[in-house]
Amino acid sequence: MNIQTENIPPVGGGKKRFIIPSLRMFFAVGFLLVIFAVIYILSSLYMPPARFPVGAYVDIPAGSTLPGAASILEARGVVGSGFLFREYVRYFEKDKYVVAGKYYFDTRLCLVSVAGRLTAGDYNIPRLKILIPEGYDVMDIAAAIKTQISGFDSNKFLSLAFKEEGYLFPDTYFFFGNVTPEEVIASMKEDFVTKTKDIAGKVAASKKSWHEILTMASIIERETKTSESRRVVSGILWKRIQIGMPLQVDATFSYVNGKTTYELTQADLDIDSKYNTYEYKGLPPGPICSPGLDSIVAALEPVKTDYLYYLSERDGTMHYAKTFDEHKVNKYKYMR
Repeated sequence: MNIQTENIPPVGGGKKRFIIPSLRMFFAVGFLLVIFAVIYILSSLYMPPARFPVGAYVDIPAGSTLPGAASILEARGVVGSGFLFREYVRYFEKDKYVVAGKYYFDTRLCLVSVAGRLTAGDYNIPRLKILIPEGYDVMDIAAAIKTQISGFDSNKFLSLAFKEEGYLFPDTYFFFGNVTPEEVIASMKEDFVTKTKDIAGKVAASKKSWHEILTMASIIERETKTSESRRVVSGILWKRIQIGMPLQVDATFSYVNGKTTYELTQADLDIDSKYNTYEYKGLPPGPICSPGLDSIVAALEPVKTDYLYYLSERDGTMHYAKTFDEHKVNKYKYMR
């Protein structure tokens, strides 16, 4: 007959005796705990979290520390454990830091893959090629970007960009799909500074401000099509200002009503606007578009001629005249 001694009270009464677990049981429990810990760690490292934010952008601000980035990733559900992310980067990633920026996650990733992307600065955001031609104004620029990036905030861009008209350099840009209006403007202004740095001294020597040069250059950009005609027209327009004659250019009306030379009516020529260079002498209030470098140089280096009038055919062919009567003859010949 077996007797379970555990339940037999000690002689003389007193407390029950508890059997100390065997050494084998202790190791078995410890082994199970280690197995569970390994499984937890491996699953946390190699299995995406259930609430992974597929299709989301996650911003790691500039200056973020590794713990700070880990907290952001955990809060957004990109990693299940910020602690494990931090320790993994510290011990297994060569550079041991994350690159700040906006990251796009189009599919679920495990912690190891997330760590690899953030330490390599792999944003997974495609850069889109956007061409901004010479002669585009800020409205044209907004439309061009919106065509390529449907989520672009063109209204905010216009609210910020109008005061930068003429300083947003026309060029080919590669913008991320989540680019902001502020980033676009900053990039285009930086490009302007880079592309015009070699002529900055000439602008200072011209005794004209950048604003004046760019305003004239923007008119030249819209009025001409060749390098040679740009310099000749520049000379004509600066001469008109010098002698107190109105500029009388049609290009500025596009900034008021969007009409071209061939669409203008007499009523348009009579509108009261500082951009109406038939009514107001001198330069208009500011640039009417983003001029290219050649037009800017033309504004700086006008060619002096005896001409005071010019007109352009639809194909860009220019006809010059010294007198108004000659100009009227050219209009009759080439503008019918």
